[in-house]
Amino acid sequence: MQIMIDLPPDLEQDLIRQAAQSNVPLQTLILQALRQLIHSKSDSTSQWLEVILSYKGSPDFPAFESYRDELLPPREAELF
Repeated sequence: MQIMIDLPPDLEQDLIRQAAQSNVPLQTLILQALRQLIHSKSDSTSQWLEVILSYKGSPDFPAFESYRDELLPPREAELF
């Protein structure tokens, strides 16, 4: 399949430069970038950044889960 797209000149130059530095054809570089984008999206189960996911909290602060027993149950919806 062939797809034709119009790239902004700055992006085109960046791609050409990166392909030359990596010593790979421009088409190969673009295919690698697309594959990486598709795989990273499908492998990702969360939209959270790694820095958020790896946050351990403060040892001086009680864990959020410790407050669960104090939470009130959700109110039943009133139908009438």
